[in-house]
Amino acid sequence: MKAWRTTLGAALIAGAFCALPITPAAALTDDDIRQKIIEQDVLAYPGNCPCPYNRASNGSRCGKRSAWSKPGGYSPRCYPGDVSEAAVQSYRERMR
Repeated sequence: MKAWRTTLGAALIAGAFCALPITPAAALTDDDIRQKIIEQDVLAYPGNCPCPYNRASNGSRCGKRSAWSKPGGYSPRCYPGDVSEAAVQSYRERMR
């Protein structure tokens, strides 16, 4: 009986994911794409402080300790103005 419920639960979860709409890059605005690029950069950063608005491990704001604030090394894109039009177009091309 327990195995049946587990199988049914797994099937319902899988069905829910199949029903999620997939948004093609063409349907996204430039601002949406900029936000996605920023999120990817922040997630790809190996430390706690990619951007000034992030929080350090002690809970304080990163501010000037962030990678974005320091010259050289990592330079994550943290703000919409950091994402060029070329980066937006490149994202659209990759998502086709």
